[in-house]
Formats: sequence, structure tokens, C-alpha cells
Amino acid sequence: MFPTEAEYDYIVVGGGTAGCPLAATLSQEYRVLLLERGGVPQEFPNLMSQEGFLATLVETDAYNSPAQAFISEEGVPNARGRVLGGSSAINAGFYSRAEPEFFMEGGGGGPIRWDMEMVNQSYEWVERAVTFRPLLRGWQSAIRDSLLEANVTPYNDFTVLHLHGTKIGASTFDPSGRRRSAADLLAFAREENIQVAVRATAEKILLKPLSPTSATSSSAGKVAERAAAGEKSKKQRAIGVVYRDQFGMRHRATTRAGGEVILSAGALGSPQLLLLSGVGPRGHLQSMGIAVARHHPHIGKFVYDNPRNGISIAPPAPLEHSLIQVVGITDSGAFLEAASTVVPFYSPARPLFLHRASSPLYVTVATVMEKVAGPLSEGWLRLASLDARDNPRVRFNYFSDGGDLERCVEGLRKIGDLLEAQSMEEFKLPRWLPLEEALQGGGAAGRDFRFVGPALPVNRSDGAAMEEFCRRTVTTIWHYHGGCVAGKVVNGELKVTGVSSLRVVDGSVLSASPGTNPQATLMMMGRYLGQRMILERRKKRSRLNTRPSATLTPSQDLMNPPSMDVEN
Repeated sequence: MFPTEAEYDYIVVGGGTAGCPLAATLSQEYRVLLLERGGVPQEFPNLMSQEGFLATLVETDAYNSPAQAFISEEGVPNARGRVLGGSSAINAGFYSRAEPEFFMEGGGGGPIRWDMEMVNQSYEWVERAVTFRPLLRGWQSAIRDSLLEANVTPYNDFTVLHLHGTKIGASTFDPSGRRRSAADLLAFAREENIQVAVRATAEKILLKPLSPTSATSSSAGKVAERAAAGEKSKKQRAIGVVYRDQFGMRHRATTRAGGEVILSAGALGSPQLLLLSGVGPRGHLQSMGIAVARHHPHIGKFVYDNPRNGISIAPPAPLEHSLIQVVGITDSGAFLEAASTVVPFYSPARPLFLHRASSPLYVTVATVMEKVAGPLSEGWLRLASLDARDNPRVRFNYFSDGGDLERCVEGLRKIGDLLEAQSMEEFKLPRWLPLEEALQGGGAAGRDFRFVGPALPVNRSDGAAMEEFCRRTVTTIWHYHGGCVAGKVVNGELKVTGVSSLRVVDGSVLSASPGTNPQATLMMMGRYLGQRMILERRKKRSRLNTRPSATLTPSQDLMNPPSMDVEN
């Protein structure tokens, strides 16, 4: 059990894709508390293999499952990670770095200050720990060959880099099929400096108004005037958090001098916790009965989710279970990917032959999908309740920007080209004539796919029909982001403007999804910001002529990770 009150240098809220590497890095020199609202991956066998991917997303509950389901306001089902490792512990395992443009001014990282040498070192640190080259089998090999036939070229073979054309990406499933996630990066933590609390839900950031002595001389008078008028100082300082453990007991964790609270709770969790703490749009906070600590109009705004569209087929013979391993990066701003899964098919309520209604048949479903880069369409996030365990309300406004719709149509047309490739012929079945024609001597009339769900419009040059297909079949690829966007809510160092000693380090600060899959860049970002923060404090100590700190190195060999003390 954790003490009811304790003090740390850094409190990281969210043991997810960015939070784990961030906490591990900071622990090299400082005392860190890492709060994770879910359990540990080893508790959930489905998480540890590719075969458990769909079951993890389907078998959910309100407070304990490693995936927490939610539905956007437009009715699209979605999910968020609720386990140590976050969404990197429940995803499809594809690993690929961001495009170079992401790090440029005006890119998806906004005004975040990137040192590209440190960025690449941080990527490499992650990759040594959790990435592997996948072995391509039937379906993924056919997708690779079909992409090339569809002129998604050149072929870039295996690479973690974001390169136009067709490539094999890295996987976070090792050769034995076991998943690695951001949680594995905690093996690099300095054990005596880190405490990891699981099933610990942060309920509120503790804020303290900056005193007039903390303000500049030019603003001190204004602060005094507001105080005389009974108005609280608008500038705040984060001094800790209140969190509740799995037994319902509340704990108060505070920061030492020079310390910070860092939100890494994800694109839904970080803006939600800011709102629950009284930092956000004044009108929304007041409507929820929350005292306004800091009016911040852009928190919960600029929320995005990359649309996913595609087709699924039932092949003539069973296929291996494969998640995303190959990607086609097109010039039009669409990314093409594929998966093959074995799913249960239940017989009708009235048994046929010997099959009982409760006994499923298992069939292979192969899917080809596209992800729209960006996207451009903006949504919003608002509180649904005052309970931090509940999902907030979120609307993504899919395809409200015509540019996303254009990219969707172009991507679907490229999927159509892929389906016409010679390499896809083996996945077709004979197409039989109607009974009347067959009785007149006809037989099979060529071959075609057996679609599961809607097929692409027959006339792919019909723009209106293709746009309607995009809107009708839209779903998520689970790469939602934004809500605390850099340049709007946080600055280039990811510090929340107007609230000192508070940062946000996760996908909520991004205005575009990095690369084909964001997990590589989010893990890198946790490592990167941790290093930047350590260097920042070293420089401050150097100016005060204190002794230098030790070299920043991992405390353990990853191949022989320590037994981490993780408490409930």
C-alpha cells in the first residue's frame, strides 16, 4: 500500500505509451511516482499474443478491462488503453517512425522543440527494447506483392523509417509471438527511484495560486487588485495530485521544490483531468459545477481521429492470424494496411444439422484498410461526469473537412487497384451463374471475392458513390489525438501555459498522427522529454555551481530486466 501522503520530484499521471519511458528516464536522477489506472499486462492473457487482439477490444467492462470502450458522439465505437503500457499493450503491434515533415515547423508536432539527434537516439533506445522484424506469411506476403502491382512503389523492404512506397514495418511481437509494450521500458528505470502504482486513478491536480511575490513587479499590482476584488489569481502552480486506489482510499502525492506534475494519460485522459481540476473553458467548467482555477479556452478543442475504411473478405481457405506487418504509403495521403483474423461465426437460433446455436464455427476474415493521414477534420471533448473513471464525451466530426474525404476516396481507389492484382487471385472463389442460366448449360462465371460486409462501389470513378461509401463505412484505427494541442494549450517544451510546474506528454499535444502508427513516436517522445528535462535541471544546477550528476545510462541490461515493485 502507498502512504496517504508522500512527496516526489516528478509525478507522472498515466503509465501508458509515453508515460512509461518518461518515468523510466526521469528515475535515473529523480524520485518518480507513476500512476496507472489499470492493471499490469500479465494479468490479461489475451494481451500477450496477436490472437487475443480482437478479444481484448470486445471483452470490455466499465472499470477493470485493459481496453475501455467508448463511442463517439457520431456513433463510432472506439477504445482506449487501461493497463500498464497503455494502448501500446492492446494495439496491433505495428511500429514505424514519423515522417520527417512531422518534426518541421507547422508539422503534427506544432511548436515542439525537436533536437533531431536526440530524437533519433530516443527512437533507437525504444527500438532496441521492443521491436522485431516480422515473418511474413501468406496474406501479408500477398498484400506486399499486390501493393507493388498496384504501383505503390518503390519497395523499401524492412525499415522503421517512413518512406513512400511499400515496406515491411517493425513489430512489437517478438519471434515467439509474445507482445512487448511501453511497459517493458520500465526495465530501464532506476529501481530505488521509482514507484509504480497500478489501479490508481488520478482524480484531481492540486493547484496553488501564484502569490504576488511569484509574479513580476509589473503584474503584482494587478494580482493585488484581483485579490482585493475577491477574484482568485488566474495563474496557478501544480503542486501534486489526489488519486484513489483500487480500494477507494484517497492519496495525496505532492512535488518537491523544482518538481513537476506530468500528464501522460492519453488524448482523452489528459484533457479530462485538466477539466476535472478546473483548468479549461470557463463556460464548460461552470456548467459542470467545477470551480474555475484557470480559464483555458482550447483544452478539449482540436481533437482528431484518423478515419479507417476498407473491405473484408472470407478467403476460400483458412489463413494465418496476422496483424499489420506491411504498409503502402501512397502519395495521396492514404496509408494502406491489412490483417487476417479468425473470428467466431454463430449458427442461427434454430439449429441446422448437428450444429447447436451456442457452438460457433471459426472462419478467417481478411481485411484491407486505409488510414487517412492527418486528419484535417476537428472535433471536441467535454466532460460527461465528475468521475475520472468515466469516459468523457467526444466528437471527431469525421470528414467534416473535404480534404479528408478526398484522401479517403483516393485510398479506396488504390484498394480497388490492389484487389485487381494477380497476387490476389488465390483469395477469390468461383462466381456461379443464376440457377436458370446454370440449367441451360452454364457453369462458373469467373471468380470473385466473397465479401464480408459492403464491397467497394462497382464504378470507382463515381466520386459521389465513393464519398458515400467513405461516410457510410467509417470506423476508427484508434489513432485519435489532440485536446491539449501544442501551440494552443502547451508550449514548445510541453508546459501548460498559465500553470507552472505542469506538462502534458502524450498524443493529446499532437495536431496530426505521426506516421502510419503513432506508438513509435509516442514512446520516443516520452524518452526524449525525459532527457530534455534532466538536461534542463542539470543546467540550472550548473549555474548554481553544484556538483554534476551522473551520466544518463540505463540502470539494468534490458535482456535481464529487474523485478519491478508494482503496487496495487
